[in-house]
Amino acid sequence: MSLFRFLGLGESPEKDQDAGDTESVRRIAAKLERLDPGRAKYLAAFAYVLARVANADLEIDADETAEMERSLAAISDLSESEIALAIEIAKSQARLLGGTENYVVTREYRKISTLEQRGQLLQCLYAVAAANGTITSVESSELVGIAEELGFTRMEANALRSQYRDKLSVLQTGN
Repeated sequence: MSLFRFLGLGESPEKDQDAGDTESVRRIAAKLERLDPGRAKYLAAFAYVLARVANADLEIDADETAEMERSLAAISDLSESEIALAIEIAKSQARLLGGTENYVVTREYRKISTLEQRGQLLQCLYAVAAANGTITSVESSELVGIAEELGFTRMEANALRSQYRDKLSVLQTGN
């Protein structure tokens, strides 16, 4: 991707409608071609943000992947194969482009979702982080950052975090 394209310079007017899209969202949404483009974009961003938290510690394990698939299945009518494909692409994109697209995709998700949907995503993010039994300090920090990017106050995020207190590595004995 060129710097000019990234900054939105020199784009044609029809490209302006996709100004909030990122390569990650476009790639995942393209695989969900049977859906309305707006719905595909929403699900793509949701899947990407799930992968973002799973990849926070630079390792996405099978338990996290399974929880990501359950989370996407709960909010969509995608087939199992579409869910698996969307999650695999999201994981790949998060690993490949995470540093450059994490904030942009999360900010775009905030724009295209309701407060209720953002709350649902945050709950799913905690479930993904806790899927392997422990929320590492890196994952916890990423969750706090995502919550803020989604527009939640620290108090609101901490209320949800308290439900996962026993999974926080800093509070587990022997760690």
